[in-house]
Amino acid sequence: MTRRRWIADEVSGNHAALTGDHADHLIRVLRARVGQEFDIASGAVVRRGRIVNIASTCVEFELGEEVPAAFTGNVTLLLAVFKFDRMEWAIEKCTELGVARIVPVVARRTDAHLAAASAKRADRWRRLALQASEQSRRSVPPEITAALKLKEAATLPGALRIILAESENQTSLRDALNSAEGEILLAVGPEGGWTEDELQLFHTAGWIPASLGPTILRAETAAIAAIAIVISELA
Repeated sequence: MTRRRWIADEVSGNHAALTGDHADHLIRVLRARVGQEFDIASGAVVRRGRIVNIASTCVEFELGEEVPAAFTGNVTLLLAVFKFDRMEWAIEKCTELGVARIVPVVARRTDAHLAAASAKRADRWRRLALQASEQSRRSVPPEITAALKLKEAATLPGALRIILAESENQTSLRDALNSAEGEILLAVGPEGGWTEDELQLFHTAGWIPASLGPTILRAETAAIAAIAIVISELA
């Protein structure tokens, strides 16, 4: 039986712990017992852990042998801010697929109230990413940065930088990945897509436009499909 994986809050030598709400979920929802075994991740290392003590806000583990970690690709997703329920779905699923970093981007078509609320939403996005990482047996959750304005996002460095564009009809995402080497940055627009001036800004900054095909996808569908393609090409 596959053991559930947890990302440790504290590690010291051959001991680790989950604390706070993290521990509370294991204690109250999953009814943890002393002696149970789980995989415990700390950084890139995953080890078998046995529960040795349970307190009201802490579960302590004794760590044993190292176990294989799940693959994560060197991929950064620039995700234009859109409706939070759908955006959270995209963050969760792209985390499960193996994205390394998510950068929320305030685009021209991002609603003003969503842009204003995005700073307060970042902690929730990080909690969702942590939970999705543990569910999918990752050893490290993706970094989720503070939201950036599009002009800042377009200048982020990367070995290969790709922007999904509905107007692109020559280069598919798979074609663009033929030259993949090093960190990949992938930009996905908001509901309604990127504006012409935004596409021009990315073009001027050296980004490669690519398409997912002739169909028009929702923003969250495009993000999930694109990350699945990129990770499968890298694996």
